[in-house]
Amino acid sequence: MIVVTGATGNVGRPLTRALAAAGRQVTAVSRHAAPAPEGGRHVPADLSEPAGLEPVLAGAKALFLLLSGDMHATGAGPAGIIGQAAAGGVRRIVLLSSQGVATRPSGPTRIALRAVEDVLRESGLDWVILRPGGFASNALWWAESVRARRVVAAPFGDVGVPLIDPADIAEVAAACLLDDRHTGGVYELTGPEVITPRRQAEAIAAALGSPVRFHELTREEAKAAMAQSMPAELAEDTLTILGAPSPAELRVSPDVQRVLGRPPRPFADWAARHVAAFR
Repeated sequence: MIVVTGATGNVGRPLTRALAAAGRQVTAVSRHAAPAPEGGRHVPADLSEPAGLEPVLAGAKALFLLLSGDMHATGAGPAGIIGQAAAGGVRRIVLLSSQGVATRPSGPTRIALRAVEDVLRESGLDWVILRPGGFASNALWWAESVRARRVVAAPFGDVGVPLIDPADIAEVAAACLLDDRHTGGVYELTGPEVITPRRQAEAIAAALGSPVRFHELTREEAKAAMAQSMPAELAEDTLTILGAPSPAELRVSPDVQRVLGRPPRPFADWAARHVAAFR
């Protein structure tokens, strides 16, 4: 049995499918009720209460651990999940961390993630740490404006990073859960090329077969929009990364190729697969 947390998200959903396709029994965990994956079960659970995970983890041999943003708040104690998993018999954990743990280690969320990484390393379990950069699926922020006005509005139109397709993260995670050759690996996951917001808009337009206009927001305009769905401090931190990525954040990592034996998917591939969201 493999337990997948965050199972209804951009990474968890394709991961549960990949594991089921590999013939593995899966317990999909998310905060809210959802359909069970093929050949498995779905269990609603709150990761902020590790003790409540005992029945979820019973009989599991591996765990994919994805921690939502609120799990890093003061007093949340996400590292307790690792101890609960070990006590329940789990022997392998694949942790979804962040590229920023290495490239921008001083941010509060990244400090919290690094603490979880350290607990995992010292747990005595088999472990793999995945550190993705920016997600291609963040383009879904633009879906409403593209549907309504055929406009992508974003700051820093000509500043890009090598965005990673969540489906590639899921495939790497599946490989790491199923193959002990990856034990002890720390993999940085990026896409195959640096792509700017302006070029993302062009890729969405190509997928739609319809023009999409790019409108460049000021930093303050972008911060005001982002602050409606995240803390202002996090919005400011995100904009700093988007506006001035470091050389390490611009680097195209070889790790997807190393694990999967193929290059990562380009943003245009993601846009074509998710074009319905923009219609």
